[in-house]
Amino acid sequence: MAAIVSAKLLADQLALADVLRAGREHMLDPQDLPGRYGRVIHALDHILQAIGGEAVVAGGWAVWRHGYLGRVTQDVDIVVAAENLDELLRVAAVHGFEVPARRRGLWPKLHHKETGVDVDILPENAVPGTASQPAPTTIPHPARLGAHRGRLTYILLPGLVELKLAAGRARDDSDVVELVLANPDLADVIREHLATVHLQYVERFDCLVARARDQTER
Repeated sequence: MAAIVSAKLLADQLALADVLRAGREHMLDPQDLPGRYGRVIHALDHILQAIGGEAVVAGGWAVWRHGYLGRVTQDVDIVVAAENLDELLRVAAVHGFEVPARRRGLWPKLHHKETGVDVDILPENAVPGTASQPAPTTIPHPARLGAHRGRLTYILLPGLVELKLAAGRARDDSDVVELVLANPDLADVIREHLATVHLQYVERFDCLVARARDQTER
């Protein structure tokens, strides 16, 4: 059974990738995402409108939107303002989402019952990174990342790179390299933003930019 499920998942992801490539030019907002992912975005919008909150889409979908077309993910990541978090979880629980019990040290999640899509919440002021290597900064308020009240938007590119560097995983570094390759003219803009956040991020970004440039010269 596991092999059948895995094969179906692979087929679904490949089909999704084809749809995303075909629709790249007009899928400008999270609400334009196809199928179940778009339905989850609209469900989250209803919650944000009900609570007057703001949040941005980060993670794999934001990486895709900012130019890494090969990046397809199975969940939705959103950055949520600290003042909205408790109310968002409360309202979500009665508007089509399951809210799994939170384990100590882990960030909250949602599970959209109709589509089966999981929503990972990145709460403002939480510390990214790993247990052995926590980030030197916390997650900023979504307003600093391009949020609009009552409607999900994609995180701005400089903020996305900031969160990727803060996470500190090999996969996130690879995403930054792909984002630089997709947006070479914005490297200086990203670097200027990172310089206002933390010097460590500037140093790591410079190394990843060098890696990206090395790939283009091969």
